[in-house]
Amino acid sequence: MVDQGLSPDSSDRPADMGDRAWADVLLAVDRTYAELVEYQEQLEARNTELTALREFLGSVMASVSDLLIVSGRDGKIADASASFCDMVSTSIHELSGRQLGDFFDPEARARMQHTIETVFATRQPATIEAELMTDKGPDPVEFRVAPRLDRRRKATGVVLTGRPLGELRRAYSELEASHKDLKDAQSQLVRNEKLASLGRLLAGVAHELNNPISFVYANAHALEKYVNRFETYFERVQAGAPRSELVDLRQSLRLDRDLKNLRTAIVGARDGAERVRDIVEDLRRLSADGAGEMTLFDLTDTARIAVNWVERGTKSKVDIHWQGEAKCMAMGRPGHIQQVLMNLVQNAVDAMEGVETPKIAITLAYDGPWSVLTIRDSGPGVPPDVAQHIFDPFFTTKPAGRGTGLGLSISHKIMEEHGGQLELVQGREGACFRLTLGRGGAQK
Repeated sequence: MVDQGLSPDSSDRPADMGDRAWADVLLAVDRTYAELVEYQEQLEARNTELTALREFLGSVMASVSDLLIVSGRDGKIADASASFCDMVSTSIHELSGRQLGDFFDPEARARMQHTIETVFATRQPATIEAELMTDKGPDPVEFRVAPRLDRRRKATGVVLTGRPLGELRRAYSELEASHKDLKDAQSQLVRNEKLASLGRLLAGVAHELNNPISFVYANAHALEKYVNRFETYFERVQAGAPRSELVDLRQSLRLDRDLKNLRTAIVGARDGAERVRDIVEDLRRLSADGAGEMTLFDLTDTARIAVNWVERGTKSKVDIHWQGEAKCMAMGRPGHIQQVLMNLVQNAVDAMEGVETPKIAITLAYDGPWSVLTIRDSGPGVPPDVAQHIFDPFFTTKPAGRGTGLGLSISHKIMEEHGGQLELVQGREGACFRLTLGRGGAQK
């Protein structure tokens, strides 16, 4: 057989080349399979993550109390919170694909659409109040409309978060009503406190008026007797009685003595009447300037009037010492400041009940732009645990029926309204309160 020039191995070469190619194919298949398995594992992991994320988002959407709505650029609802579904009485499955505007009346729908268009244009959130249509009727909701952006910062939709205002406004109305009732109750208690102060004041006024009026009455009674005797004498003079009879009658009626007493009675009646006039004037000053514009007044004079009224209403004798400025000018409403001072002095008198020699020291001074008045008593003082509550409303150390616990609280409020201050100054002896008022440009 003729050799055709092929090598001994030439018959095997195609088979060898096929095996190598097949090995390469198998290797590529194995590598591809491994990649597919790895890719499948990654997909399963991503799917697990997405499922967990969806469950997390679902739990968030189900638990948030505020309204949450996700809408596409076409205005269709993609997702919503359970609170929104409950409010519009629709399930999430029924909401999907519905237009957002379906849940607003025409006027609110137009405003919402305009707001959404503005958010798309500016890519900035906006706030709008619109009435949401519910089974119970329109309910106002404050919505915050924010753009939903993709990776290229392109707006693909909006996210609305809303807080219903209906319940809030109803709660606010109830709170306002409760606040009004509380203010009415506080006003009633303040009136009661003022009536209690007025009762003490009237007791002092009655006591103070009783003395001069009794004096005037006694002198008027004496004058009446003197007039009767002089009328008897002058009747005999008019009748032409002889001189000897008139002399005897004058002596028997003691006209010479009555003539001297007549002037004394007139002077006494006038003094009593002037005393009544002064009391009435003090009352007028006490009731005047209780409101209205602030004015410059003499704090020393106001304090003296307050002390006088408290002294008139108390049975105990208190030694009052005045120190400092004889004329201390301050800016404020004198009637209100007098009420504060009367309350402070009355509290000092009450605190010294049972003290053998009660004393009150009142000092008036200037301290830069301020006029300062201090009232110190010789009582037992104020313990630290009481001092921290001394200006609290309704706090009192007096027995039941003797105090409402509003006196110092009201006084503290009055001083704040005047731009001043009322404070307790702890010292070694007794209680000391310091009252500070602006001088209002007054010079010492």
